[in-house]
Amino acid sequence: MIKTFPIVTTDPRITRQVLADAPELMVVSFNFGEAGAEGKLHSHPHVQSTYCASGRFRFTVAGEAFEVGPGDSFVIPSGAVHGCLCLEPGELIDSFTPRRDDFL
Repeated sequence: MIKTFPIVTTDPRITRQVLADAPELMVVSFNFGEAGAEGKLHSHPHVQSTYCASGRFRFTVAGEAFEVGPGDSFVIPSGAVHGCLCLEPGELIDSFTPRRDDFL
């Protein structure tokens, strides 16, 4: 069954929209509207896979910094402290396992 989820403003320059969910998995789009927007450092018990659909971002994961651009993807382990800085506006597609119930 297809569900439509609302677009949520998480920061004046960032929006989030759940694209699909099940108890075991969730897919979420994050849109960064301008350079300098920041996904603050945080951690959660979910394993996260991130795909860069557009834009450029500098990520920090467990103390390691790296840049990603269109087509790049990586996995963030459960419990790892991570965040990102938008270098060029764009979209990140994140998958979480299990689902992030706090996003519903």
